[in-house]
Amino acid sequence: MKSLGRWLMWLLLAGVALQLFFVLRIALLLVLDPHSTAFMRSEAWRLASQSLVGTENWRWSHQWVDAEQISPNLKRAVIASEDAGFIEHAGVDWEAIEAAWEKNEHRQQLAEQRAERLQRQQARNPSASAAPQRPVRIIGGSTITQQLAKNLLLSGERTLLRKGQELVLALALETLLSKDRILELYLNSVEWGEGVFGAEAAAQRYFRKSAHQLSAHEAARLAVMLPRPKFFETRQNSAFLARRAATIVARMGDVSLP
Repeated sequence: MKSLGRWLMWLLLAGVALQLFFVLRIALLLVLDPHSTAFMRSEAWRLASQSLVGTENWRWSHQWVDAEQISPNLKRAVIASEDAGFIEHAGVDWEAIEAAWEKNEHRQQLAEQRAERLQRQQARNPSASAAPQRPVRIIGGSTITQQLAKNLLLSGERTLLRKGQELVLALALETLLSKDRILELYLNSVEWGEGVFGAEAAAQRYFRKSAHQLSAHEAARLAVMLPRPKFFETRQNSAFLARRAATIVARMGDVSLP
């Protein structure tokens, strides 16, 4: 029992030390601009590995720009699209998480019903080829602050432990940093395509202009890409992207900036 108690004590101390490390990293963001994030380093390793084996050509684009060099259009578009309550919440939007949970449960139920129908059809006609099952798309309900916490310091795995750590880090970010700084960090580190990170790289990649020159419509198109940047990178002319961008443009006028 004593041995077990010592191990539990060491685990507790390790957990506390990890949290202190994270808090120190966040505090440094008050005065330092990060050259990279955990997610960026993970993607750089993946792309470099693919380049070495010849499956993909290496492509990487990222350039830090201060908040004043990012168009207010993009700031408003991203808030309207990703986190309408960004100004009001303290890092976590519990209502959005609850709504996302309910939507995910509903989607899972629909997927199970589709699978049962396909099984019955297959049983009635065994010679017919089985239709491929579409994966259930999970809605996260994460705020901009939570997304920043995950990108900055955490892995991309989907576990309850990682999600819990993300919530703690989001609250720490909101406690130590201003909303303006959080938005600046987010817009400079978020992924906008294969090897494309940050507002400046995205503006150059898709519109051949600087981030501070983005129009309302261009900013809205970039904002719509955020949930699935690699998907929309190859579908710039999709009707969904155009319709959703128009919706975001209509909402941008109601967005207040920090």
